Amino acid sequence: METAALVAPVTALEFLQDAFLLTGEGPVLTVYGLQPRPKVCASLSVLQHYRIHGIRPRGLVDVPAQSSATGTFREKKDGVSSEPNVYDLAVFGGKAVRLVRLHVDHQDGKHLRLEILGPLMELQDWALDVRWLSRDKHSLLCVAVAHNTALLLDVITGSVLVQRSCLEGCLLYSALLLVHESWADTVVVGGTVFNQLVLWKPEGGDKRDKAPVERRLLGHSGVIFSISYLQEQGWLASASDDRSVRLWGVGAIGGPGGKCGDLNPACLRALYGHQARVFSVRLSPGKVFSAGEDGACLVWDWAGGGKVVRTLKGHRAGGVRALAVSKGTGGEERWVATGGADGGVRLWRVEGSEERNERMEEAATEKLSDLKFPGQGLPKAVCIVGEEDASWSQSKFVVCTDQGLVYQYSDEQWEMVWQGALEFQSYCVMETISVSVKDSTAKVSLCAVGNLSGSIQVFPISHPQCGILLTGGSGKIHSLIWQEAKDSMYLLASGAEGLVYRWCIEVKLDENRSLALDVNHLLPFLLPPCAKRWLTAAVCLHSTSWGCLWVCGDRRGSLLLFQEGGKLINEGRKQTDKKGVESEETGSEMMEERERKEVVDLTLQPLNCLFGVHGKQGVTSVCAYQGLLYSAGRDGCVRVFRVCPALPENIKEKTNGKSLENKPQLEVLRVQRACKGMEWLERVLFLEPEIPVEGEEGCENHYKTKKHNMTEKLEGGSGEEEEKTENKGREAKFVIVGFHAVHFVVWDPVKQERLLAVPCGGGHRSWSLWPSHKGVWPEYGALVFIKQGAVLASQPPGEAPSWAVKGGRTGGWGLREGVHGRGIGCVCRLGMIRGIRKENQTKIEQREVERVEGHWEIIVMGGEDTSLTVLAVHPESGSVKVLSVITDHISSVRTVTAMTRQEGGSENKSLSALLVSAGGRAQMQCYRLLIGWDKQKLVPSCQVIQVASHRLDEQWERRRNRHKTVKMDPETRYMSAVVVDENIDHCLLALACSDGALRLFSVSEVKRQIDLLWETFYHQRCVLSVAVCSLEDGKGNRYKLLFSAATDGKIAVWDLTEASFSSAATSSSTQPPPIPCLNIPAHQSGVNSLAVWAEKLGQQEGGCLVTVASGGDDGQLTVSTIRVQYPGDCKTGGSRGFSQMSEPLVPPQTQLQTSNELHLHLHLHSQSHIPLAHAAPLTALKLLSTGLLVSTSSDQRVCLWRLSSTGISHIGALYSHVADAAGLAVWEGRMIEEEEGDTKRKTRFESEQEIVILRGKGSQTGLKTMHKTAEGETGGRSDRDQETADEAESLEPVESLSETGDPVCKTSVGKRGETAGESESESESDSVGTTQSEVNSESKKKRGKTGWVLVCGQGFQLLRVTDTEMDAGMWTTRREKENHKVTLQEEST
Repeated sequence: METAALVAPVTALEFLQDAFLLTGEGPVLTVYGLQPRPKVCASLSVLQHYRIHGIRPRGLVDVPAQSSATGTFREKKDGVSSEPNVYDLAVFGGKAVRLVRLHVDHQDGKHLRLEILGPLMELQDWALDVRWLSRDKHSLLCVAVAHNTALLLDVITGSVLVQRSCLEGCLLYSALLLVHESWADTVVVGGTVFNQLVLWKPEGGDKRDKAPVERRLLGHSGVIFSISYLQEQGWLASASDDRSVRLWGVGAIGGPGGKCGDLNPACLRALYGHQARVFSVRLSPGKVFSAGEDGACLVWDWAGGGKVVRTLKGHRAGGVRALAVSKGTGGEERWVATGGADGGVRLWRVEGSEERNERMEEAATEKLSDLKFPGQGLPKAVCIVGEEDASWSQSKFVVCTDQGLVYQYSDEQWEMVWQGALEFQSYCVMETISVSVKDSTAKVSLCAVGNLSGSIQVFPISHPQCGILLTGGSGKIHSLIWQEAKDSMYLLASGAEGLVYRWCIEVKLDENRSLALDVNHLLPFLLPPCAKRWLTAAVCLHSTSWGCLWVCGDRRGSLLLFQEGGKLINEGRKQTDKKGVESEETGSEMMEERERKEVVDLTLQPLNCLFGVHGKQGVTSVCAYQGLLYSAGRDGCVRVFRVCPALPENIKEKTNGKSLENKPQLEVLRVQRACKGMEWLERVLFLEPEIPVEGEEGCENHYKTKKHNMTEKLEGGSGEEEEKTENKGREAKFVIVGFHAVHFVVWDPVKQERLLAVPCGGGHRSWSLWPSHKGVWPEYGALVFIKQGAVLASQPPGEAPSWAVKGGRTGGWGLREGVHGRGIGCVCRLGMIRGIRKENQTKIEQREVERVEGHWEIIVMGGEDTSLTVLAVHPESGSVKVLSVITDHISSVRTVTAMTRQEGGSENKSLSALLVSAGGRAQMQCYRLLIGWDKQKLVPSCQVIQVASHRLDEQWERRRNRHKTVKMDPETRYMSAVVVDENIDHCLLALACSDGALRLFSVSEVKRQIDLLWETFYHQRCVLSVAVCSLEDGKGNRYKLLFSAATDGKIAVWDLTEASFSSAATSSSTQPPPIPCLNIPAHQSGVNSLAVWAEKLGQQEGGCLVTVASGGDDGQLTVSTIRVQYPGDCKTGGSRGFSQMSEPLVPPQTQLQTSNELHLHLHLHSQSHIPLAHAAPLTALKLLSTGLLVSTSSDQRVCLWRLSSTGISHIGALYSHVADAAGLAVWEGRMIEEEEGDTKRKTRFESEQEIVILRGKGSQTGLKTMHKTAEGETGGRSDRDQETADEAESLEPVESLSETGDPVCKTSVGKRGETAGESESESESDSVGTTQSEVNSESKKKRGKTGWVLVCGQGFQLLRVTDTEMDAGMWTTRREKENHKVTLQEEST
């Protein structure tokens, strides 16, 4: 086995001369180049099964400030400048230290190579810090270990030269070594388990005794996790479990002679600001950087009162585990890097100068600036005006008062722009927009003000005298909406009686070169009758196949769809045409009256209405972005929806005998809730795509993401535009803007954190956010709002926000995207998708595209952070892409299962899956995932469509007799789920529940609902796992067996043949729960995982054998074999194992036999045990191929087991880098060698069949495919089948092989990446290798099997099991060769 991809907590970070960033993730050392922009340069596994906790470059002390990016340290023999530079790195973690050399190409600094120097040096204690002795001819390292001991290590020989312990022999949580030229100058600062800092010298005191403590620092109330020292100031910083960072004035420590600093060091300042434990601290001149479990990196100004001047956030839940700050020079900007528990790495630029005018960012106590509005009356509405690219300091504010006056704030001065007539007093609504002048490059800001009598004044703010007065009925103008669409500017005014008046307004220059407004009246919209009948949001969609469409939201919470062009106009139009002709000949009074009647008659009716979809409080905004629509409302939800053709069966209307098949309608795809308590949402802002890290994992340097503008709208579906729209219709990442209590908040739903918070007093106020003209959140912003008659701003208008510095990203740059910050509890593989090649490519381009695209495995994971993540994993390069994050669960996700179908034929262009996830609080969610290929980014894309949700609480509330029953325990959790049966209109799901129940649900995608069919409390204790097995006898009758296991160690077998096929015809009230057919004692305690498969017996014996493999909390692996006798083969009746279920109502058209013929005979045939299969509870167990089991446990071992008639044998184990392993997914593929030209051969993988996915799935079509595969593969079996030839005589593959009823995905994989092959060829730890001679002898065939194992826990690891490793006979001869690995790239050459 070898590692194909790894995502684990980042535990080590180190900068190398502001040119490179070194990261440690598990045992893997990765080098990122920072210039000219971040990119992955090299990667190598160096510490075997140890996790890297520190990286120490050699010779950084001697690096001059003006050194180039290519480095300066060079060995003495490298005298020629053209030779590549080298850096020696000491990498340590756990009880291991290793020397690694980094080679940098001198010419461009782009080509890097990592080389391992010497063996792995294993110590007797945990290494906490390692330092090079400077100016030493020999390679000597000082090492501080956990029991307050210092070592002097010779890295050439790996021997310990000197070892000295401190008199205070307590355990250390952290240590800092201060070294100089020799061992005698070394000083150790240790953070003890007793919350103290102790300073001591390894050469101090009598050398025959232990070294005494020289200084002791007291003050922390928790253990110390990190220590940092700044020599220039003589300050020491410590980060602690008590959530504080303390600064100590210790004076000069270390250096020549090993000084110990001041005799009585004092605590200068205690910094409190973190919400959880502080893991890391770093000191730089003028700044303190600290990072902790709350996921934040705080930048403190230690000279300015110890305040937080900046907060760096960008990781998902789990906290920041590693922190690094570049040295920088003078007042330059510094790099700051953070590594998260989610496996992500982020990079920031922070000012290095000690400026005092920096402001606190994101703080709830942010100081507000009063703009001191001096005008008459009270301000009622405020808007930000100005050009799109205007900075905060150049922005202008427009305020309208209750006296009908409009004022403008510019250059810290207020001036009156427009004074309205009497009818504009006491009430007004105002909206502004920036518009281009026709036939000119100039831009002007238009302002529209509406009043109680239906009048609307529209004027340019720079030339208010050029304004015009529009009439929108005779009643109150409830709202004004500006909408820009292509080259037109629309103004919508919502008046009385549900009428929405519309004008198309154009600004042009008249003959005198002065501004003039050209107004064109459009047909008004008529809102459906309801309370609060006025418009609150609108967006115009051009270039759709239905022409111009308008999507609107009203105050009642409804979403409405209108079509421009009057296809569905009220029938009164012909009459009004006549009236319109007559009105032109009458007087002005008659004309106004006729116009009002004409407007009422000439209205556009909505084509489609989603009534009250946002609740009764109304829709606040609607916008379009990249082919999808997003609406926000005061129900705390953002809805993602689209315009699609209505289904013909749903359309009752007929026109000229033809059904309106092309009628558009609105379809909600997904609902995204904000944080708890944030109900008043205002709008959605989109996140700009991050600049990709070049060469990330060898596959991301072939594209550049484009910044999409808000003007992108829905494109048509014609053949010419198909190429343009192929990458549209995919959901974008966005943030939510709204009010949370008294704060105005910008909320990130994926990272679950505030990006901006302004204490404005809550909703019910006029506000304007800068910059939001493009609908994009640039990761900084400022707010202007009205509060208690004053106009306030979150930032002083005269200065730019301090965080909008060069680069302008408060979220930093994502070098590597995080996955799950907390533990991953379940995983499900959906299938694979292959990249689509473009036409007219050269051979070189095709090879490059093949290397980049290859094939991607689509994985879904659920974790303790309550989120679901859809991932694409590129096995050849190890690249991981997060396609979508779903945050609908309110508690941890415990189980996930899916029904998948491959689309796009043999090319695997797309994938569609019905995904069901379940977990805490008895919550179940169902989604439709559409996986496609993004041609621009050359990665898969994902669209999530919500199908249904279900909670047992809601089910209980619907019961009529609920007052007589006990309410469901709110702490009930779904532990495991499996698909029992899949039909066209619905599927059946069995769920294991923590309240002791086994429940059967029906999921209907058409009806968009989940129904509880029955529940049984047979187990009377927590049910931990379920699995299903599908059988088929020789007559074509199908049977379903369900296996459930609980905390008592027993496995119950249920015959669900009748239940699965009668669910559609029998209501849940009349269908009794079944009774188990068999009860198997398997373990002493809980059974965490089940794997089930079937084998057909010979024709003479009949029936089949069903094998159940189970793993439990007792660490035992049990394999139980059940003999199943089909009803037709049964000669005697009444034997044990007969099903006791009542007769169901079977539809007459079904091909099944009647119920009295469907009873199965079950009895336990044999049972085998491995008492200590793992050293900890066995958490997951899966079947990789026939007779080959994979198991994992929290002991971080992945074990392979061979099953035979003689029992279970252990054939191999691999140390996993994933802690707390909880989930497992395995599938089988092929490795195919193809001739490529005369000299080269390429190796590719084809996923032949997906054997087991966590929790299982069910598919009738999958049974047929697996049956075909199993029979077709008998000729190409490996050697292990010959070892069990006697078994083969009596045991044959069952016709309907269904380990857990998984659907089959025919997949293939492209060529392995060269970079990954080079880097992994040096790895010594994560493989069970083969020698080249073995490869030559075994790989003569053109086809060979390969298996894939995905382990998840605190991160995840994808393992490749090659053909020879899947052959059990080869394992014993390769046990001793674990440190030698031959990569697949080498094997194919």
